[in-house]
Amino acid sequence: MKRVSVIVPCRNERRYIEGFCAGVLRQKLPPNWSLQLVIADGRSDDGTRDILKRIAAGEPRLAWVDNPKRIVSTGLNLALSRSDGEVIVRMDVHTEYADDYIAQCIAALEESGADNVGGPWRAEPDAQGGPMQHAVAAAFQSRWVAGGARSRDLDYDGWADTVYLGCWPRASFERFGGFDEALVRNQDDEHNLRIVRGGGGVWQSSRIRSVYRPRAALGQVFRQYLQYGYWKPFVMKKHGQPASVRHLVPGAFVALLALSVLLAAAGGPAWPLRLLAQLYGAAVIALTLMVAADARPSFDVAWRVPAVIAAYHFGYGIGSLFGWWDALVHRRGRERFSALTR
Repeated sequence: MKRVSVIVPCRNERRYIEGFCAGVLRQKLPPNWSLQLVIADGRSDDGTRDILKRIAAGEPRLAWVDNPKRIVSTGLNLALSRSDGEVIVRMDVHTEYADDYIAQCIAALEESGADNVGGPWRAEPDAQGGPMQHAVAAAFQSRWVAGGARSRDLDYDGWADTVYLGCWPRASFERFGGFDEALVRNQDDEHNLRIVRGGGGVWQSSRIRSVYRPRAALGQVFRQYLQYGYWKPFVMKKHGQPASVRHLVPGAFVALLALSVLLAAAGGPAWPLRLLAQLYGAAVIALTLMVAADARPSFDVAWRVPAVIAAYHFGYGIGSLFGWWDALVHRRGRERFSALTR
């Protein structure tokens, strides 16, 4: 009998954790496979731990461990150290999974021979989600807004630079190591970059199906992408290269915009600022039309899409600039960029 271990970091998930655990434990596995679920709780103070204790008392397949540092990377490594499966699958509490999600992960590993496999990143609003969450999901799913990232292409099958969540043979962690605990965000991208640069392979399969529930408020989206942008330079500095050129563009744009504002405020020419504003406005309009063509949202949703796109770009760009400063000058991350964004 082979075993697959599901590792999950969580904190303050009282509303979702019981349903999540039930869904994982209902997964349809291939013949001769058993399941282990290991959850690393980041010192929850909303009752999540009480629920985990109650479920674990009656369910031998579930174990939970304490994650005193509270961040995702330490939680993943703690759960990994407690697991004993030949195959490791990462799951997230705010994602819903097809009944054969784990089975398809195992099949993709066997068929591809990759060191990590995963499915595309599909975002959908909650059943009772408001117009803003619908706009966030529509913009998120657009390949144009995502800069051509293959992880947003729901039909792509093949080699990739990164995948959503992930599934690894245990040997991958023995060969490439665990998750970088210096990173609050982007630890999955960094691990995949380490695999690829180390001669391994990452494979995306459209048969591995899941649905991610995005943030429902614009401020949450901005803070989420502020963190993504902030921690990406630490990944780039560690490996001496960006994972993709698209990760550099938002920061460069924000820097040029800030310089143009300072130039105009100091009495210099204002045309660089006007030009940048006009070009960016035109780009946002074009991206909004592309999102509308793909998602066909209602007007109540569509008029919110430009603000969501701007939150993505400016959050990531501003975060990148702070990240580069801290990565190069202070050589460590700031506590304020480690807080939860949900």
